[in-house]
Amino acid sequence: MKIRPLSIEGAWEIVPQKHGDARGLFLEWYRFDRLAEAVGHPLRLAQGNLSVSARDVVRGIHFADVPPGQAKYVTCVRGAVLDVVVDLRVGSPTFGRWEGVRLDDVDRRAVYLAEGLGHGFCALTDDATLSYVCSTTYNPTGEHAVHPLDEELGIDWPTGSPQLSDRDAAAPRLAEARQRGLLPDYDTCRAYTAGLAGAGLPGGS
Repeated sequence: MKIRPLSIEGAWEIVPQKHGDARGLFLEWYRFDRLAEAVGHPLRLAQGNLSVSARDVVRGIHFADVPPGQAKYVTCVRGAVLDVVVDLRVGSPTFGRWEGVRLDDVDRRAVYLAEGLGHGFCALTDDATLSYVCSTTYNPTGEHAVHPLDEELGIDWPTGSPQLSDRDAAAPRLAEARQRGLLPDYDTCRAYTAGLAGAGLPGGS
């Protein structure tokens, strides 16, 4: 697989090498050692999620308090989505910037995003199915969202009729979330991820 950094620090695109013939296809969609080599520490796998969305559904922008935050490794196993990473870390040189990667069941790309980054996606097909693993389990008191249609973020969602959940539709804009002290701090995030370098194997300490 090829792993390349995106323009936002802490976000990476993973392109697997596919092996196929008339019988079907095989690929490695996750390698802890290759990812750890690229990002500087192993990803602890604490929870796996599956998300199924109809076309034009937009989910996000979701993030978690740091520490401990929630790193994510995301791939699309059916259909296609535009997967979006947003830098919500106050003090970051790319604060407020977003980058999108098409994830689908053809190229089989994946995206890794570190603790403190925001995540969202738009379903480009019906039954678009995301599979993703997380570094921590879900913590409702430490989970937050920024409105995905916030004009300040200016995300170019590939739909003229985005379908949002009630939670996402009620989420604060970026400026409000910052004013309320909800957003992660860049230096805190960097210090936390630096501390993971000696964590050893996934699930280790």
